[in-house]
Amino acid sequence: MKLISVVTPCYNEQANIRQLHTQIQAVFAKLPGYAYEHICIDNASSDETVAILRELAREDKNLKVIVNARNFGHIRSPHHAMIEAKGDAVIVMASDLQDPPTLIPEFIKKWDEGFKIVLGIKTESDESTLMSIIRKAYYDLIGRLSEIELVKNATGFGLYDRAVMDVVRTIDDPYPYFRGMICDIGFKQAHVEYRQNRRRRGFTKNNFYTLYDMAMLGITNHSKIPLRIATMAGFLMSALSLLVALAYLAAKLIFWSWFTVGVAPLLIAIFFFSAVQLFFIGILGEYIGAIHTQVLKRPLVVEKERINF
Repeated sequence: MKLISVVTPCYNEQANIRQLHTQIQAVFAKLPGYAYEHICIDNASSDETVAILRELAREDKNLKVIVNARNFGHIRSPHHAMIEAKGDAVIVMASDLQDPPTLIPEFIKKWDEGFKIVLGIKTESDESTLMSIIRKAYYDLIGRLSEIELVKNATGFGLYDRAVMDVVRTIDDPYPYFRGMICDIGFKQAHVEYRQNRRRRGFTKNNFYTLYDMAMLGITNHSKIPLRIATMAGFLMSALSLLVALAYLAAKLIFWSWFTVGVAPLLIAIFFFSAVQLFFIGILGEYIGAIHTQVLKRPLVVEKERINF
């Protein structure tokens, strides 16, 4: 029997974890040709999530639990669990039930057809209109900036063959952008469209910082274009400044008696160039921060406890 590893990152999901476990059990009960392991990696939850996982693990040996020593973030923790999975294929899904477990049979069907990567593509969502617009704008932006072709509306929810995971394990990246990594690897992909449901219980753990962190990670990992834009903008603004200076000089020489530069143009120019400089210094800082993270070579997570391994 082929072994399927289902990886679920958790953080303060006491309201959802029982129902998720039950739904995954029900899915595999209808797939008799496949064995499975369900790996929940808990990011040091402060609620009853770990206690519930211990209780469920006592009753179900297919459920395996990793408890982190502290909260290692939304990027490092799930990646560590994927690396620890032993299945012939690994399925990654969120623990808030926004990624429907009912898609697992379809993922496996596509995998059996020969696809090494099967991605869930979020074509519709119950999220706010503003967030949908921002997300679409980001995907369009990174699609134009990236040096590889990234898949729009792919959140990471999907199935990854053992061959894909073997390559991922060789990539020594302490802060990986998994969505870009799988596109960079280049295996044959299948896409399964779905509607993402609204979270029914609990609160989302994503905030502005986590979303911004993921967005910038996607750009810095897969594009040098912002750095090139900064260089070209420097040349263009230098040329523009020279032209404006020459124009002012000519105007002053021709209309000496009544032409004055004035304070307002000087203030506007100073604020404009200062803003441009700060923007590109920030872009440069993001790249330096990414290099700093790589150089430190910290472990993805430090484990506090394992259950059923």
